[in-house]
Amino acid sequence: MGATRYAPSVNIEDFYAADERRRASTEIEFGQDWHDATRARFELSWVQDTGELYLMGEPTPSVYEDPIGDFEVDSMTNDELVVTVLGVVPTHEGVEVVLKGWAEAMAEPEGVEWLTERLRSAGVSA
Repeated sequence: MGATRYAPSVNIEDFYAADERRRASTEIEFGQDWHDATRARFELSWVQDTGELYLMGEPTPSVYEDPIGDFEVDSMTNDELVVTVLGVVPTHEGVEVVLKGWAEAMAEPEGVEWLTERLRSAGVSA
């Protein structure tokens, strides 16, 4: 597959601050283990009040061994959680139809590419 082009990304706090309906809205998650060609991991969610379908990515945390042999994981901040809105699907029923087969596709090594192609063929635009 060719390279996937994504909409501009923002950190999670800026995403919610840009439209207060997002904070109060019900969100439905469609999996936490989506991967793209670079093996980056994403979560996929749909915001009921705005109809937005978005991916949230986070950097891989650094793991290191401390002087006494314990393994430590660097903590992340909200600034490191990045949201990319993939498109708008106005209804829950509509998003279920568009994402039919998502659980199987998520398990694939390039599930994000399946997702973006599925949205494109369904005519979903950001």
